[in-house]
Amino acid sequence: MPEGAALSRTRLARLIAAGCVRVNGQVAADAKARVTEGDLVEIALPEAAPVETRAEAIALSVLHEDAELIVVDKPAGMVVHPAPGSPGGTLVNALLHHCGDTLSGIGGARRPGIVHRIDKDTTGLLVAAKTDRAHHGLAEQFAAHSVERKYLALTHGAPEAGDPRLRGVRGVSFEAGSVLKITTGLARHRTDRQRQAVVFDSGRHAITRARVIERFGTPCAVALVECWLETGRTHQIRVHMAHAGHALVGDPVYGGRRKPPARALPPAALAAVQGFARQALHAAVLGFDHPVTGARMRFEAPLPADFRALLDALRA
Repeated sequence: MPEGAALSRTRLARLIAAGCVRVNGQVAADAKARVTEGDLVEIALPEAAPVETRAEAIALSVLHEDAELIVVDKPAGMVVHPAPGSPGGTLVNALLHHCGDTLSGIGGARRPGIVHRIDKDTTGLLVAAKTDRAHHGLAEQFAAHSVERKYLALTHGAPEAGDPRLRGVRGVSFEAGSVLKITTGLARHRTDRQRQAVVFDSGRHAITRARVIERFGTPCAVALVECWLETGRTHQIRVHMAHAGHALVGDPVYGGRRKPPARALPPAALAAVQGFARQALHAAVLGFDHPVTGARMRFEAPLPADFRALLDALRA
C-alpha cells in the first residue's frame, strides 16, 4: 500500500475480514492467501467513521506559536499520533488541549496537522499546522526536502574517513570535510515489520549526512555526531548509522547488544553509556519557510537532561 493511504496492517486485516478486499474480482476471504505478480488487488474503503480524539492537559514545551502553526520540543516517551497501542498521552492529544479553538481545521476536522514525526524515544523539534493552508504549505516543503533538520546523536565509535572498513560498506561515502554520506533505499524488514531495513533494489530513497563533533575514549568508544537529513524516512538515522557500523547508543532496535570496549572509558562513563535507556538522538534544529508569510524560521532545542548528563559523564 502507498504510505499516503495510511492503512496499517491491522486495518488491512480488518478490511479483508469485512469482505472489502478483492483479488482478481473475487472477495479475499483468507488473509493468508498468497498473491502472485500480476494479481489485481482492489480495496474498497468504507465511509470513515467519526473518531473522537480526546484533548488532554499535557504540558508542552512551546518554542513558537501563531495563528497558522506551532513548534514544540517533544520529550522522550511521547508518541506523536494516537494509534491502537497508544490511544492517549500523545502529542496530538496535548495539542488538541493546548490549541483548543485556535485550530481552524485540517481536512474538515478540528485537529492539528502533523506533517512529520520523530520516534517515541527521540526528543526534539516538531512543527504542526493549525490551518489547512499551513498544512499544505509545510507538507510541500517536507516533500521537496527543503526543510532544515539537524540531529545530535551519540554513536558507538566514530565514522572516520580514514577507516578502511567503511570503504567496503555499500552506500557509504565521504564528502569534503570528512562528512559521512549514506545513500540507500529503506523498506520494512522482511521478518520484523516493526523495523526498517537497508535495501538497494527497492524501498524509499534515503540520504543521511553526518560529521563527528566530539570523540570519547581511547580508542574512541563513543562519538557525538551531528546528522542532517536530505530525506525523512522512518527510523532513517538509526538504520543508516547502524548500517555504517556505528549504531546509536541505547538503541534497543538497531543497536543490538553492542557495548563500548571495557577499557576504552573510565568506569563511571562506561556505566552511564550502558545505562542509557533510549536511543541517544535529539532533533536539535528545525528550519523552514513560514507557509503563509514566507518568512524563514529556524529553531534550536537544547539537549534534554538525560542526554546532557550522559555527555557530562563522557567528558568527565
